[in-house]
Amino acid sequence: MDHSKIEGLWAHVHWLTVLAEQGSYTAAARRLGVSKAGMSQRIAELEREAGVPLVQRTTRSVRLTEPGQRLVEETRSAFDAIAQSFAGVRDLAGVPRGRLRVTAPVALARQQLVPRLADFLRAHPEVRIELELSDRLSALAMEGFDLAIRHSAAPPDTHVAWPLCQTRSLLVASRAYLRQRGEPAVPADLAGHDCLYYPRQDQPAWHFLPRPAQADTERITVPVAGPFAANNSEALRDAAAAGLGIALLPDFSAQAGLRSGQLVEVLPAWQPVGAFAEQLFAIRPYAPHVPRAVAAFVAWLREAFAEGFSVHAPPAPSSV
Repeated sequence: MDHSKIEGLWAHVHWLTVLAEQGSYTAAARRLGVSKAGMSQRIAELEREAGVPLVQRTTRSVRLTEPGQRLVEETRSAFDAIAQSFAGVRDLAGVPRGRLRVTAPVALARQQLVPRLADFLRAHPEVRIELELSDRLSALAMEGFDLAIRHSAAPPDTHVAWPLCQTRSLLVASRAYLRQRGEPAVPADLAGHDCLYYPRQDQPAWHFLPRPAQADTERITVPVAGPFAANNSEALRDAAAAGLGIALLPDFSAQAGLRSGQLVEVLPAWQPVGAFAEQLFAIRPYAPHVPRAVAAFVAWLREAFAEGFSVHAPPAPSSV
């Protein structure tokens, strides 16, 4: 094959690397911003020129053949280098621009991030943000994300992490529920209450330390039960506000209800531990060059969330 014909297939090979990362034609086409039919046509053209099958198709997904995998492995680093070089050249213009793919937890994004985003986008009109709301831990580089906002006790060593703020967990309930059932005085009293919890284990339990905790203080574990469990803090917050019981929430979900008086804190002398990480980070895969748009967004996040999510911290511009 002559050199000019090979050059004409460079884009085809890049599309094959994206298909390998995404695992399906639909996801790869969405990542590239093209149609599924166009994606399939490019791969078929590449296979014709290669003379061997590069992709094995099934009803649910695709996987590469041995020649396809070899082609991807031997060219991926070159495409990564091209992307980094182009990002560096584009940043020479001095203005943050381009698309940022960001992933953030559902409740945090809805309640705290999205209401604030207008300020950032107005200040940086050449930046576009594509936000995925997901509680799933994503493989950032594999799925094409520039940045993740995550609660974490220890960010992965292979990534760069910028601390945004401290967070805490707390128990909340409605005033009506507490009038009817009484207010617990110590964690053990929760055994006689309806508790609203994340269904993370067969026998749910909450763990506590007194405030302030000493270094040698042992945590107290209390088995809990109640009429409602959900894997989303907004759902638990709303159930608590409706009087269904006592909910364990991260402070970013409890903030608005506490400020409005819909909810009150329960057992304020005790700190729930182990339910949620106590620090919020902006995380991205390590790379020698940080695009100007990413740097601008991280700087904005650090300022926007600097005071955390206590009742006394500035609220998001609007509630969701």
